Amino acid sequence: MNATDRTPADLLRSALAADPGRPLITFYDDATGERVELSVATFANWVAKTANLLQGDLAAEPGDRLALLLPAHWQTAVWLLACSSVGVVADVGGDPAEADLVVSGPDSLEAARACSGERVALALRPLGGRFPQPPAGFADYAVEVPSQGDRFAPYAPVDPDEPALAVSGAGELTGAELVERARADAAARGLAPGSRLLSGLSYDTWEGLSSGLYAPLAAGGSVVLCRHLDQLADGGLAKRTEDERVTDTLASG
Repeated sequence: MNATDRTPADLLRSALAADPGRPLITFYDDATGERVELSVATFANWVAKTANLLQGDLAAEPGDRLALLLPAHWQTAVWLLACSSVGVVADVGGDPAEADLVVSGPDSLEAARACSGERVALALRPLGGRFPQPPAGFADYAVEVPSQGDRFAPYAPVDPDEPALAVSGAGELTGAELVERARADAAARGLAPGSRLLSGLSYDTWEGLSSGLYAPLAAGGSVVLCRHLDQLADGGLAKRTEDERVTDTLASG
């Protein structure tokens, strides 16, 4: 990857320039049987649309704090990179009452109502499906995002030395600190361009975020992100490791 990258959004731009067609995130939900694979280009398109929603319709500005109440999921990864693109602080599992806006999954809607700012809800249904009945007081992400633009340009340059991420166990990280940690983790795990890391960890710690997104992105690799891995049948993990050409399984669990 480009040594001058200093934000997660920079890492994604470099990945897009290097090989837009390669896989970046392969997501499994073993409670529903869902599997979805996103190339760098497809993922970047989702990020651009979400960043446009965030900056435009939701009027988010650099330095705003977004409480991110979502599990390990490909759409969560999209929101993390969209926040980085705009300069919004992604507060993973943060207090909605102290946030400028909140993004919630279906299981945390009541807690998310404590946010006095904009509220967005994700159904987390297969193929990014919408809620059958939109939750009151929330914009349905699946309804709002398709019409957004496919290219994104921030109104103001994102400062890599400003806060970008808050997560349990790591505190608050600037964009530059996040990239540095991701690169260090990738090196420690031996990740390289083309590596495929399987992660079954949640996104509520730095370890989960790093293994499930940032370290593979920083290394030029990809992630096989597994939710509800404990519901996989006996022998299923070994088969998935083979089928997905996984090279590293340090983060399975």
